[in-house]
Amino acid sequence: MTEQDRAPAGMRPWRFVVWFGMVSLLADFVYEGARSITGPLLASLGASALVVGVVTGAGEAAALGLRLVSGPLADRSGRFWAWAIAGYALTVITVPVLGLVGVLWAACALVIAERVGKAVRSPAKDTLLSYAAAATGRGRGFAVHEAMDQVGALIGPLTVAGVLALTHDDYAPALGVLAVPGIAVLGLLMWLRRRVPDPAAYEPAAAPGGNAAPDSRLPAAFWRYAAFTAATTSGFATFGLLSFHLVQRGMLTAAWVPVLYAGAMATDAIAALATGWAYDRLGPRVLAVLPLLAAAVPALAFTGTLTTAVLGALVWGAAMGIQESTLRATVADLVPAGRRATAYGVFAGTVGAASLAGGALVGALYGYSIPVMITVVAAIQALALVLLFTTRTRGV
Repeated sequence: MTEQDRAPAGMRPWRFVVWFGMVSLLADFVYEGARSITGPLLASLGASALVVGVVTGAGEAAALGLRLVSGPLADRSGRFWAWAIAGYALTVITVPVLGLVGVLWAACALVIAERVGKAVRSPAKDTLLSYAAAATGRGRGFAVHEAMDQVGALIGPLTVAGVLALTHDDYAPALGVLAVPGIAVLGLLMWLRRRVPDPAAYEPAAAPGGNAAPDSRLPAAFWRYAAFTAATTSGFATFGLLSFHLVQRGMLTAAWVPVLYAGAMATDAIAALATGWAYDRLGPRVLAVLPLLAAAVPALAFTGTLTTAVLGALVWGAAMGIQESTLRATVADLVPAGRRATAYGVFAGTVGAASLAGGALVGALYGYSIPVMITVVAAIQALALVLLFTTRTRGV
């Protein structure tokens, strides 16, 4: 057994990655199941389209923006397990209760609270995962985690859809059934914490006396990398716009949209695994494929041919897989352990702001001219490639 294979509390790094991936799988089962019916649920309580848009938008803003606070706090306290468990607990408790409330304001508060739970846990969770991924390979560790995550994202909505069909659209049992995987999430987290109380031991540099001081600044390489990420994300079409195009042009019925989304999530998992393994062999240069995929999405998806448009949606899923896995793995390689949760918080805030700007930009250009939109997105992704090359040539 090599030194890297030895594990604190008797658990090898790969086992930790897989079990932590199971936590995310079960958690996605819960909150993706709920998110798949948030709009109809709020509408059933009297919400207008404006209210639904504001509430869900506020939730996503909280999920990303509040990480700017939770990340530094996790670093300062060093209590990564506590932050992760608290965030997961907030999510798995609010979802079943959401099906029981009968007033709109309470449902809106719970929708936002579920997203706050994601903001609370994410920087700490990514930091815990980064320790074990230091031994397994950053790319591979984050890739396996993302692939398992997407399994939960598929099972949750399908389970909720099945219960709704059996109960004639009764939201209480559809969301109540999600309490089962929610309880499993908390139980598995407590077990993992007992088995591996200090995952930092997987990464020698993260241990006390290592290379990271909690009050040190984020390295310049991280900021250059964040600029690349912001650029490529700001020129990225959303699935909402893709599905809008397909339905409005009569290429798909609304009932088939979730099926296409499931296919995109499958390519998400495959792309995460492929680029994760490649990242460990080739380094950050593998990220050059992300702007290329992002540029191809509108050129394929916003056509009048169903086959080409579906291919574009699948390419969108592949790009999402890289965003959710390999981009996060690179952050761990750029930032010392003592500032890693802070970096993940800043990184999430950057992605959130760029996503908002990109969604607005691509949506506006879609209404103006699809050829112009395709050209502008391609130009943005070309700029992102230049930024990535600049980052790499400066030693990243």
